[in-house]
Amino acid sequence: MAKIIDEISRTFNEYLIIPGLTTKKHTPDNIDLKTPLVKFKKGEEAAISLNIPFVSSIMQSVSDSGMAIALAKEGGLSFIFGSQSVESQAQMVRTVKKHKAGFVESRANLTPEHTLKDVLELKERTGFSTIGITDDGSAEGVFLGLVTGRDYRISKDAPGKKVKDFMTPFADLITAKVGLSLSEANDVIWQNKLNTLPIIGDDQRLHYFVFRKDYNSHKENPNELLDAQKRLRVGAGINTRDYKERVPALVDAGVDVLCIDSSDGFSEWQKDTIDFIKEYNSDVLIGAGNVVDHEGFLYLAEAGADFIKVGVGGGSICITRETKGIGRGQATALIEVAKARDEYFEKTGEYIPLCSDGAIVQDYHMTLALAMGADFLMMGRYFARFDESPTRKLLIGGNYVKEYWGEGSNRARNWQRYDMGGNSNLKFEEGVDSYVPYAGKLKDNLDQTIGKIRATMCSCGTISLNELQTNAKLTLVSSTSIIEGGAHDVIVKDTNN
Repeated sequence: MAKIIDEISRTFNEYLIIPGLTTKKHTPDNIDLKTPLVKFKKGEEAAISLNIPFVSSIMQSVSDSGMAIALAKEGGLSFIFGSQSVESQAQMVRTVKKHKAGFVESRANLTPEHTLKDVLELKERTGFSTIGITDDGSAEGVFLGLVTGRDYRISKDAPGKKVKDFMTPFADLITAKVGLSLSEANDVIWQNKLNTLPIIGDDQRLHYFVFRKDYNSHKENPNELLDAQKRLRVGAGINTRDYKERVPALVDAGVDVLCIDSSDGFSEWQKDTIDFIKEYNSDVLIGAGNVVDHEGFLYLAEAGADFIKVGVGGGSICITRETKGIGRGQATALIEVAKARDEYFEKTGEYIPLCSDGAIVQDYHMTLALAMGADFLMMGRYFARFDESPTRKLLIGGNYVKEYWGEGSNRARNWQRYDMGGNSNLKFEEGVDSYVPYAGKLKDNLDQTIGKIRATMCSCGTISLNELQTNAKLTLVSSTSIIEGGAHDVIVKDTNN
């Protein structure tokens, strides 16, 4: 018969953190959230460390160049989704590496032949009110004009009115040439009382916008995650099929770290992929996974993984457990793999960071995952809610939502992520197509989330994530104590009235 593991497979929701002594030094501004991204030897430092313990999921609906830029500015890192052509993924990596603080690539563009209806739909879908008008409707096309809310009146202008009839044409705009500094661009904005300054090339092609409203935010980005050349860092997801073509292209584009994207990482396909990468270029950093026990961790550690992802079936849009019956409660998986990681470190002197992937429902689950041994967290649903994710914002049932779909859904058609070898393609779905409540800007939400983590760490009497892992005390909770932990036995006021 099969080997039966009697231990219950538990989730984050079944644990709470017991407070420790909070001393006068335990204040939020003293909390250090820096954490290693890739492996390092005892007494040394990791080649890359995150300034906050967050990375965004390798998903079409989460991680494109826009998300990567926004998250790197806050100290985290995005892994740009790999379920696209090699060329388009490499271009997204280049966009991030070429990004300059304050210079924003246009993410809302139309042609002069589009209509006011198209403008309104694009604004509704993306949340952007400044629209670049180019000859081909792309972000890099020949710049012909600009449309903002001041260029039309919904109550007066017909929906079919052509953009060319109400846009502000290029000849009437103040623009600047590529090459000027951000300080110089801001001087032009202030001297001419502009809200937007288009940055163009010699061929009149649109390169960037500089916005007046971003002036203050770009003055201070103390947590930016930068490489040695002061460029934003970015990661990219790969699969175990076309890595021989994809990896060289991504490395050439300047990617900082790669990650094999798979629902089940305990496989020879992952070892083959790591072997190729290390032989191709030993300096290339590669994460692997996902695994849920000590055996899976040791397999990938010995294969040469630079970090290892933990979690099977815990994502909000993942139905792997329902369709295949495999997986493990995220808390139990993380605790066991972290123990294996620590034993491996004691034995070899090599520390391999763990990435907890999935099962985060509440913000406090993040702190629990870090206390249980995760060095950083990979999240999809959390980041999918923000303006910076690449999906549409829609109004459904009176509420704004954003689209969010799994890589195992028919919409993504990313069968390589669920590769079992051979020539078969995806036979059944392991993810769903869904919506998540729209939450606004990444920075605003992230600041609040990080504030909660800092406050919890203060209550634990810990200053660093390493201290949290070492000193935090966790307790299991009963179903009734979970109820006790929320508002109960009262009539809660409706604050909306």
